[in-house]
Amino acid sequence: MPIRRTSGLIGAVSLALVLAGCGSSSEGGSDAASEKGGTRVFAADNGKITIPAEPKRVVATGYAVPALIEADAPLVGISSWKRGEPMMSEEDLAAYKKLTKVAGEQAAETNYEAIAEVEPDLIVIGVPAPVLGDIDVKRLESIAPVVAIGPTVPSAWRELSRKQADAAGALDKFDAGQKAYEVKAAELKNKYKDVLPQLKLGHVGAYGEVAKGTFQREFNGSWGTNVAEDLGATYYGKVKEAGEGSRSVSEYPSIEELPAAFGEADVLTYSVNADGSVSEAVRYVLDSKLWKNLPAVKAGKTFPIRYTEAATYGQAVKTLDAVDTSLAPLLKR
Repeated sequence: MPIRRTSGLIGAVSLALVLAGCGSSSEGGSDAASEKGGTRVFAADNGKITIPAEPKRVVATGYAVPALIEADAPLVGISSWKRGEPMMSEEDLAAYKKLTKVAGEQAAETNYEAIAEVEPDLIVIGVPAPVLGDIDVKRLESIAPVVAIGPTVPSAWRELSRKQADAAGALDKFDAGQKAYEVKAAELKNKYKDVLPQLKLGHVGAYGEVAKGTFQREFNGSWGTNVAEDLGATYYGKVKEAGEGSRSVSEYPSIEELPAAFGEADVLTYSVNADGSVSEAVRYVLDSKLWKNLPAVKAGKTFPIRYTEAATYGQAVKTLDAVDTSLAPLLKR
């Protein structure tokens, strides 16, 4: 996806998030009828894999890291996931820091010897399909069963994180986290029911390229928009030339296209860093005279949103709070 959020991964974001979903024989993570002798057949990106019915020692990489830490899976090793640290709870961050790191931020930085040393009985790889080619899956399979469950479209984190938790036998805490998110989202949707559904929103993402004179426009289902949608927001329009993965819900017009992109917007939101600071790509847009002349900007209806990279229910609760804090002024108008 977004893989998010370092400059070296920008190209991978647009090219890598391409799978249509993990799938299974029953449109879920596992085939319960296949559970025999302590194993079950699990449908993943890399096929139908026989895995332990109740894993005891799990290694996780990529997007599976925050999902399985949050679900309290029996982890013995993880990849580095620095980009997600600002969105972790104190408890999850402490667990993340204590766990043995068996891979770096990039898939190519997988340490096979380190994985073997922690003696896993299951390996959950949470990277996009194209990036999977940077990993020697056969070598990993000689250590333990491997299930690849990588990101697709940004909004699919809900289903994918559940499949990752399912594979690791950690659905109890996962389901509790999902319920907490859904309860809060419903409360906020009710809070904004007389405001948000009537508005046309536009969103500036963090991945425009200043050197190329482009900005990122995110539509419904993208990183910066999908949680706000759970409050009733609608980001109007659609990608002109839709691609796969994130390219189906975001595009990169030139800065000169700002009036055409957002001229009809009643409200504009934009991604900011976890600490509230503005990235160079977004600052490029905010400093533009074209931006300042947009109707929504002149009306003072522009709002920053933090935690737009949420990929778990726990993280997304923070996003809900951030969206609520930012959009609260709309309730007073």
